[in-house]
Amino acid sequence: MIRCENLVKIYKTPDLEVIALQGLDLTVEPGEIMAIIGNSGSGKSTLLNMLGGLDRPSAGTLIVDNKDLLKLTDKQLVKYKRESVGFVWQNNARNLIPYLTALENVELPMVISGNAKRERAMELLDMVGLSHRYNNKLSQLSGGEQQRVAIAIALANKPKLLLADEPTGAVDTKTADQILDVFREFNKRYGVTIVIVTHDRLLSRKVDRVVSISDGRTSSEFLRKKVSPLQADATSYKDFRAIEDSDTDQTHEELAVLDRAGRLQIPQEYLDALGLKGKNKIRVELDSDRIILSPPEK
Repeated sequence: MIRCENLVKIYKTPDLEVIALQGLDLTVEPGEIMAIIGNSGSGKSTLLNMLGGLDRPSAGTLIVDNKDLLKLTDKQLVKYKRESVGFVWQNNARNLIPYLTALENVELPMVISGNAKRERAMELLDMVGLSHRYNNKLSQLSGGEQQRVAIAIALANKPKLLLADEPTGAVDTKTADQILDVFREFNKRYGVTIVIVTHDRLLSRKVDRVVSISDGRTSSEFLRKKVSPLQADATSYKDFRAIEDSDTDQTHEELAVLDRAGRLQIPQEYLDALGLKGKNKIRVELDSDRIILSPPEK
């Protein structure tokens, strides 16, 4: 569904040049639910904006749903944003129009695309558990309800890709759990690929894969491991916190990411432990089936 190779994004002003992405590589399979994590300024929101067609890369390869986003015309990019991708923002003021009802908000993307269907809008609101809120406006909905309406809006035109920027950042843990369950239900029913930017480590444990971004590059991935039937049935944050605290059962395994040139990012805490802070050389040795990294001899 998504293929990024050596993706670069540079923001320029007359006095300043900022490299937001510097050679990022990423692949996302169709139907996958993936989370992107990283510190502020790591480039994760920049990546999400480019996947959504809201910004164009400076260089590299960016292909989504077999569409080369670097080569699309402005007209083609508008069509892509309307039909191929849905976006859920953290700030609900960007998701909903306050003077429209929940039902009218969900209908609006279909109206703009010339394919308005009230039945589909009602079906989507039913799926997010808001059949009793059809005629309520923004001010009459809680934060969690607004976010669930936003998810229904993002899926109105049947996109293959759903992008969510901190969708649980402004709600409590219980509501965040409900929102993620909505994502999983839409993924299961429609096969939509979902990419979520989040700081929530517990939320990230309920997706198929977690990709960590550091300094504009993918630095590591956490792949979901098979768990016992009891663990597989866990659906709440409380259940997943219990799994996370277990000494013997883990739901994810961390893997470092190699780019196309064979480079990898070593976690800063590893470098600090080896006394390599501020240094740019490290000893690399092949020992049977292992690669050993150690400080250079003095």
